[in-house]
Amino acid sequence: MVVWTIANQKGGVGKTTTTITLGGILADQGFRVLLVDTDPHASLSYYFGIESEELDLSIYNLFMETSTKEQILQSLCPTKYSHIDILPATMGLATLDRALGNKGGMGLVLKKALKLLADEYDYVLIDCPPVLGVLMVNALAASDRIIVPVQTEFLALKGLERMVNTLDIMQGEQAEPFKYTIVPTMFDKRTKASLITYRKLQDVYFGNVWSGVIPIDTNFRNASQAQKLPSDFLRSSRGVVAYKKLLHSLINAQQTS
Repeated sequence: MVVWTIANQKGGVGKTTTTITLGGILADQGFRVLLVDTDPHASLSYYFGIESEELDLSIYNLFMETSTKEQILQSLCPTKYSHIDILPATMGLATLDRALGNKGGMGLVLKKALKLLADEYDYVLIDCPPVLGVLMVNALAASDRIIVPVQTEFLALKGLERMVNTLDIMQGEQAEPFKYTIVPTMFDKRTKASLITYRKLQDVYFGNVWSGVIPIDTNFRNASQAQKLPSDFLRSSRGVVAYKKLLHSLINAQQTS
């Protein structure tokens, strides 16, 4: 089972879109996919029509009680897509940092839970909130690779800088170095800002930036309104084609690492 975490300490850069689109393409290829929602806003859950506040179990329960494999499986929600399940979020996640206080051993809760599901899924994709806290720490610690979407505009570079600093700080607690791939998103070749930002990403983070870009594509918004996977809504759209190229690159990196 391969675990990818999609994270950035800035909102609006395409984290949830990246999670959903990559997950959908993997499912199209026959892989068993689990999407994990760790954002209290639960955008990933709502995308699939899951009213998480009405559920008895969610990812929140993993942190508040010791869970068996059967209990974790009971927390999962199926989707209308046969190869995709969701571990939903709830607003209660917003209280976790305060509720857990300085309780030790809480940084590996998600990693331990996912290990129990290793035989159930081929890929796990974790959608993160843009805030450094127990949820992001858990998601980073559980991952085989971190995917960092970065909008190609100037202000997004500051969020990326914070994200990379977070990885550096957490690195001291990890046995192996973090593997991460920066993904330029919302790229518009007609604008000077996009072109300059893309060049700066390549210059400053050389070796960690995917060579391609995810272009602006209104089909992502339309797919969201229809509550359909982008690859199901319009598989030939330029955005989906770009994510297919990204997925190919990520799988190659996973196989050679």
